[in-house]
Amino acid sequence: MASGTFHTRRGELETYFDRTAVEAWSRLTSDAPVSGIRATVRAGREEMRATLLGWLPTDLGGRRVLDAGCGTGALAVEAARRGAEVVAVDVAAKLIALARERAPADLGGGRIDFRTGDFTDPALGRFDHVVAMDSFVHYRLDDVVGVLGELAARTEASVVFTFAPRTPALAAMHAAGKFFPKGDRAPAIQPAPERRLFARLADAPALAEWRRARTRRIQRGFYTSEAVEVTRL
Repeated sequence: MASGTFHTRRGELETYFDRTAVEAWSRLTSDAPVSGIRATVRAGREEMRATLLGWLPTDLGGRRVLDAGCGTGALAVEAARRGAEVVAVDVAAKLIALARERAPADLGGGRIDFRTGDFTDPALGRFDHVVAMDSFVHYRLDDVVGVLGELAARTEASVVFTFAPRTPALAAMHAAGKFFPKGDRAPAIQPAPERRLFARLADAPALAEWRRARTRRIQRGFYTSEAVEVTRL
């Protein structure tokens, strides 16, 4: 089960996204005008979303996909359009409401089940693929590895996720946080040293049947995140 520190931070994120910054995230994930800083974050997130989707099969018909920390649902929509049955989960009820509102009526052969809650919940069932885009960046390394092990135990093919690499660029992004209105600031990002994370993944008993496949770091102005794909042996 996820640790106490994971659930504590999860509660802080719920407060931030559901009560404090929903309007800011609504604008960030739309085509509405935003500040220069947020424009770089938007561009980085769009490139990252395309990267993670590119690591999934083009045809997802008959596949079950977990969008872990789905936000306003853009990735879930694209996966459903490829034919997937998507379970899209986020801690923030207001973001889920916005995701439902934005989702097109016609998803082709796929469908989306939007849910508010904990994406580590075993009751969600098993999946062929799990995607967690920027869903772990606020959590400690120990919690990230533990949750990945839990998700992998219920996944058949691949888990793709992102983490915040410990880099000078990310330090600059943190320093730039003072330019955001105080009420919009998220709980602190937890940067992870790349080599340490990869070593922990390789040594985790729960991931013994998995291997690290592709990685890609994306840096666009004030957005820095690294994508990782792990696949079952």
